[in-house]
Amino acid sequence: MAFPAIAHVALTVSDLDRSVPWYQALFDSKPVLDEDTGPFRHVVFLVGGTLVGLHQFPDPAPGAFDERRVGLDHLAFGCANRAELETWEKKLNDLGYPHGGVVDAGYGSGLSFRDPDSLPLEFFAPPG
Repeated sequence: MAFPAIAHVALTVSDLDRSVPWYQALFDSKPVLDEDTGPFRHVVFLVGGTLVGLHQFPDPAPGAFDERRVGLDHLAFGCANRAELETWEKKLNDLGYPHGGVVDAGYGSGLSFRDPDSLPLEFFAPPG
């Protein structure tokens, strides 16, 4: 039996009114769902076959995200090659989203940036 693909990723944000337009511009698409479930409100985007949800809780825990804590380190979006990374670098520049530039390593190339809550995101391409 093959291991199933990732169906969705949920990111907790502090302010959906700020984050939804930011992600909408990044994904260049509108949400497929905006729902208040009771315990939280979430807005969901369909990104390349995977659902990416933004959750906002009415009683958020204190403190900011830190990838050095045990848990999620970052969310990476797959690119076919380095040239595609360069296209995303241009889009981030056009959107005015700060980033670390394309960085090459033996295991591939990455373009790291952060959302309005400082959640770490990346575009990643395999080597070659």
